[in-house]
Amino acid sequence: MKEFLDGTQYLDKDEPAIAAFARETAEGARDDAEKAVRLYYAVRDGVRYNPYALSADPATYRASFVLAQKEGYCVQKCILLAAAARAAGVPARVRFATVKNHLATAHLRELMRTDLFVFHGLTEFFLGGRWVKATPAFNLSMCEKFGVLPLEFDGTADSVFHPFDRAGNRHMEYVHDYGPFADFPFEYMMEEYRKYYPHFFEAGAIEAARRGDFEREAGGG
Repeated sequence: MKEFLDGTQYLDKDEPAIAAFARETAEGARDDAEKAVRLYYAVRDGVRYNPYALSADPATYRASFVLAQKEGYCVQKCILLAAAARAAGVPARVRFATVKNHLATAHLRELMRTDLFVFHGLTEFFLGGRWVKATPAFNLSMCEKFGVLPLEFDGTADSVFHPFDRAGNRHMEYVHDYGPFADFPFEYMMEEYRKYYPHFFEAGAIEAARRGDFEREAGGG
């Protein structure tokens, strides 16, 4: 378990802000499961989901950077959650998958040019002798605007995207699993992005995308 408790380049759990966040959130928890649950909700709702936070700068994927920004997309949020868990003494790692996303704004669909979200990120905790999945991507206010069920986490059952929304419409489908990683594989993700989203790497494309506001679009703004 040592490699899943150590700090890394991206899961910089020893940064003072990460250590303080983990300590304050998990203080008084009875066991690792309760620590993980508290941290999950703190990241899910305390860090606003924004798919336009996508970046080609590796520094923006450090947990301490995400915590300071108070927003990020699924990859950044899962890195922060894993780093905070390690800071609290809970073994954690990051995992990535490709999902077919049926929940997107017109602007996001135009940007992506596909309904495949490559390298969707989630966190795994080692609890009760096994790895348990937790997906902290969508904050509660965003779920309410989109009419989707927020993902809950109880420290025992996997928390992954629902296949349908509240109205019974298609929501998310998992179509490929990249597996777990002890640290965030930035170069690997960039390779996959270049393969699936070559238009992202045209001059100024990512920078232009970062001006979007997903939650405002979801609310009709």
